Amino acid sequence: MTQASRQVQTQTQQQVQTLSPQQVLVVKLLELPAIELEDRVRAELLENPALEEGKEETSADDYADSPDTDRESPEDGGDTDYDSLSDYLTEDDIPDYKLQENNRSRDDKAEEIPFSDSTSFYETLKEQLGEQNLTPHQRELAEYLIGSLDDDGLLRKSLDSISDELAIYSGIDASPQELEEVLHIIQDFDPPGLGARNLQECLLIQIRRKMQQRRSNPDPLLKVEERIVQNCYDEFTRKHWDKIQQKLDIDKDTAEHAIREICRLNPRPGASMGETIGKNMQQIVPDFIVETADDGTITLSLNNRNVPELRMNRDFTTLLEEHTKNKANQSKESREALLFLKQKVDAAQGFIDAVKQRQNTLLKTMQAIIDLQRPFFLEGDESLLKPMILKDVAERTGLDISTISRVSNSKYVQTNYGIYPLKFFFSDGYVTEDGEEMSVREIRKILKECIESEDKAKPYTDDELTEILKEKGYPIARRTVAKYRQQMNIPVARLRK
Repeated sequence: MTQASRQVQTQTQQQVQTLSPQQVLVVKLLELPAIELEDRVRAELLENPALEEGKEETSADDYADSPDTDRESPEDGGDTDYDSLSDYLTEDDIPDYKLQENNRSRDDKAEEIPFSDSTSFYETLKEQLGEQNLTPHQRELAEYLIGSLDDDGLLRKSLDSISDELAIYSGIDASPQELEEVLHIIQDFDPPGLGARNLQECLLIQIRRKMQQRRSNPDPLLKVEERIVQNCYDEFTRKHWDKIQQKLDIDKDTAEHAIREICRLNPRPGASMGETIGKNMQQIVPDFIVETADDGTITLSLNNRNVPELRMNRDFTTLLEEHTKNKANQSKESREALLFLKQKVDAAQGFIDAVKQRQNTLLKTMQAIIDLQRPFFLEGDESLLKPMILKDVAERTGLDISTISRVSNSKYVQTNYGIYPLKFFFSDGYVTEDGEEMSVREIRKILKECIESEDKAKPYTDDELTEILKEKGYPIARRTVAKYRQQMNIPVARLRK
């Protein structure tokens, strides 16, 4: 008896949040540090003739008076009469940048400002990427994955989160499976180990590369190395050599030889390509300047550096007004000219608004950090830093936590006591049984001092460190001591001998 199949159509309702093109532009500008913003503005000036340097002569400056406005583009409340979508002749005439997430061509990237003579592993990887036979979609994914590698050349983000980032910020639909396939291509690049998601995978990639190179003359020891890293990784990191021998059923000499070879592998393949050197030579340009006077007055300003002020080109706006008034009896050429003028003017106004919103958001965020960490900005003493998380700043500014995260990432502030990354001011807090809140940064500092002053022949256990901290006025649990020790990459007592 055959079973018939049928199609059933159902209708469901769900709420989905999407970002408008203007919001995407604001987000992208918000993530740029000062030196990259200058490059981005210069590129926009070259690309859009409706945009020019100079102070605005219109009332568009009113936008700056309302930094938390949700205005996406000038048509929501601008003073000019050419910002409405209704001015387009037909719906088909609306420019693509108003309907797409990216309002710039991917090919029109601003020229990067050289920080040093060294070549980063990112540039080297892109050169190797150019030698691969990939589809345009795969190449986009590969470039994003390369840009997501950390200084060690490892990929610390999960493929699921990268898939979400591509969909939200770049409008690229890519499943974790697609990203996995492209990542395996990157892991074949030189030096071996790049693109690994953890140290274990990094070591395995290097061992398997050696095995592949010696296929004509296999080395049995490489197979032992692979088994140790793949099946006994926890024992290897804890230096439990006896357990490794028993688990793999190998003799002591073979185990020691294999372990010695594993220890010679590079745990930081990215650093070996000069990226760390390049970053050390990189010029840091602070995004904020905070000056503390002798009377306790704290002054905040944005370091605009060489970023020019922007305004609309009056010739363009005048031409647009003239074409708009006479659009009833226009030829085809005149309609095309009107469309071109409107596209450029709208793009210029949107970019000006996005830059202003970026400035207001940055100032509001930095001012909140100053208010929350005022004792530090007055004295410059790191121990005066209070526990502070992204949520604290978000609540004080009324901005979203994700916005605060973007502002604090890769941004620096110049103070009377030095230049600090904004992430420096964020740390968790620990609340004691008495309700007293202590800075995790302060506890870590004391813990590190205790370990540095210990007898190396008989280092402190976590239980002993817990008692020492309790005597110093930091009553925290042993598991908390172990967590902070691991965060500072300090091994257990047995491995500190």
